[in-house]
Amino acid sequence: MTAKLTIVVVEPDRDRAIGIVDALRDAGDYDVHVIGSTSGLARKVAAHAPDVVLIDIDNPTRDMLEELTLASGPLDRPVAMFVSGPAGDLSQAAIEAGLSAYVVDGLRPERLKPVMDTAIARFRMMRRMRTELAETRRALEERKVIDRAKGMLMKARGIGEDEAYALLRKTAMDQGRRVAEVAEALMTASGLLR
Repeated sequence: MTAKLTIVVVEPDRDRAIGIVDALRDAGDYDVHVIGSTSGLARKVAAHAPDVVLIDIDNPTRDMLEELTLASGPLDRPVAMFVSGPAGDLSQAAIEAGLSAYVVDGLRPERLKPVMDTAIARFRMMRRMRTELAETRRALEERKVIDRAKGMLMKARGIGEDEAYALLRKTAMDQGRRVAEVAEALMTASGLLR
């Protein structure tokens, strides 16, 4: 059983906000909160800790787009923005800002659930990619440190690369640490001895 989604709707027009809330209630069992003003938006969004943010705005400017995306936390949760006017180059800026969906031609009730589901799926995919990228970068940095530590051991002890790595690995096992941690400690210690 899945938990009830908390959705924040940013909609300054009261009648449109009521229509959105009604459409969401028809689409599923959601905990919906409406924010009618973009003033202090980051604080208001954070107060609800939503799973999804839906923003309906007629014609955003680039500055407004940046402010709305920063305030709604597109790296923390799926954010879908519905705009009425032509996208121009704002759609590209919206995606670069981290929005999960940027829908031109406004928010129509029948499109709300499919767009929201797509935004959630895209957000999850992008989060997985960011996590994998961070892990890859960390592994690459660890590899660099291990290679430098091996080089230091090879030079200091006059041993080959395999022997240097075996020494790092044995030390790590003996100390219950990771090889990268031992290599980092060796690099730190060598810096102090210079």
